[in-house]
Parts: sequence; C-alpha cells; structure tokens
Amino acid sequence: MDTKTLFSGMALAFGAYASFSISDAFSKLLAGQLDPFEVAFSGGLFGFLILPFIRRPGESYLDIVRPQLWSMWLLRAGCVFAATAASVEAFMLLPMPEAFSLMFLMPLFVTILSVVLLKEKVTLWAWLAVVLGFVGVLIVLRPGFRALHWGHLCALIAAFANAGSVIAYRLADKERTRLSLFGSSLIGPLVGNGLIMGLHAQWPATTTAWVFLFGYGFLAALGQLMMMMATARAPANRVALPQYSQMVWGVALSYLVFHQPLDGWTFVGIMVLMSSGILNWVRQRIRYERMAMKERMARRKARKADKAGKTNQLAG
Repeated sequence: MDTKTLFSGMALAFGAYASFSISDAFSKLLAGQLDPFEVAFSGGLFGFLILPFIRRPGESYLDIVRPQLWSMWLLRAGCVFAATAASVEAFMLLPMPEAFSLMFLMPLFVTILSVVLLKEKVTLWAWLAVVLGFVGVLIVLRPGFRALHWGHLCALIAAFANAGSVIAYRLADKERTRLSLFGSSLIGPLVGNGLIMGLHAQWPATTTAWVFLFGYGFLAALGQLMMMMATARAPANRVALPQYSQMVWGVALSYLVFHQPLDGWTFVGIMVLMSSGILNWVRQRIRYERMAMKERMARRKARKADKAGKTNQLAG
C-alpha cells in the first residue's frame, strides 16, 4: 500500500469524524423533543439522499440489499444500528466531551479486533498510545469518585459497535458494489431503530426540530460513507486514529453551543487523550516517511538498472 493511498484514507477518516461530531451535536439539540430511537432512525432515512452520488453506472439501487457477503452485510447493519441508537442516547444524557471520552475507547477495541480477526500487525508504540488513551478516559470519568449511569453505558456500547463496524468494512473490502457496502449502514438504523421506536414516534413539532433531525441524519450517513471509503484505503487500526480529533469538536461545540464548561480533571483527561492521538499521529508520520523514502530508493534503483540494461544492449 503506497503512502498516497494511506494519507487519503486518513484524510477521509478525519472528515468522517468531523461529520459524526456535528451530527452528534444535532442529536443533543433534540434532547427532550423526540425519542432517541426516532432520531437514530433518521440517520438511515436521510442517508438515502447520498445514494445518487455514490451509485456507479450500471449499478442498481437494489444492490443495497443484494450484497455478495451477507454475513458481513448483516454484521455492519447490526453494528451501525447499535452505534447510532446508543450514541444518540449517550449525547442526550451526557456532556459532549464526556461522551466522546468513553467513545474514544474505540481505537482500543479496533486494535484488539484487528489483531485477532484481521491479523494486522500492531507495534508496541501503537499499544502504548492506546493504553495512554484509556488512562485519559479513566481520568475524565473517575469511576469510584463519581456516579456512572445509563448514558455512560450507552457511550461504551457505541464505542464497541463502531469498532465492529470498522472491522466489518475492512473484512468486506471485496464487496462487488459500493451500494451494497453502504446499504447496510442505512438499513441497519432504519429497521432496528424503526422497530424499537414503535408507537413512541411522533411528528416533529417545529421547523427547527426538522432542521436538527435532517442535520443529524444526513451528516451521520455522510460520515458512514467517508468511513467506508477510508477503510478501503487504510488499515483498520490507522482509520481509528483520527477519532481523537472528535475531542476538539466536542469541546468546541460543548462550550460554544451548549455552554458547558470543563472542570479541571476533565481537562487533564482530555489532554492525556489528545496526547495519545498525537503520539499515534507522529509515529505514523515517521513510518510513512520511511516508507516513502524506501519507495523512492527502489524507483531510483529500477531506473539505474534500466539504463544499464539499455547501455549493454547498445554496446552489444
């Protein structure tokens, strides 16, 4: 895998996490107005607006429910359903930085699953960065010193489900059409959340509620699309790294939109979490530079060998 492809995958992952962050802010703005499962349901509903932009010539919209690998399709659908439902509930109940802190356990879950299921190689430095991130989560939550409730469990469920989604995308990288690959991220929230919300669903009462609902649903689907594209270009444990950029979004949105200040320990925990992300980013940057250098050296050797071959032919 060349460095250009890896960097494009990382850039797409950054875009996906930014989209997820703003989407989560919209879901928090809907707290108390709509059922959480109804909000999560909109993620699949409004996501259909993206389909014309990813459909290739010759592909049928029926490919959404005609995957080549049904097991991976169902796994992705289940993971996205669980992640959307749990994350909406978590953001409605918790401050954004606190919810993000627990969801930042996703890189730990992805790293473990990528080693066990994908047989990807993870270095000691990567493990140290993951452990540092876990320490940051503990500082933010301070279990034993403060009460943990349903919102914290929902955030933890969302982290594990998102990790499962990343792994499922990676395992299904040979899916025949992008519509099949993306379809599970729409059908999962539609069916799962649609069944659970049942008779609790209600029509949004105001135009503002409709705007927030559309913002959540469309951006959540857009994030899933960019995550799908990112995992096709970079290993799963690399795609998980930019998730730490969500903390910047979370802190900014929490302060500017919801006017929720940070306490001292939460700030310390966030700094530890961000340090973990920076450590991973620097490590990957150094590694990619070394890979690029090796590629340049290989091309130079190939050119020299080609010139030498042509010289010998002329001399003969």
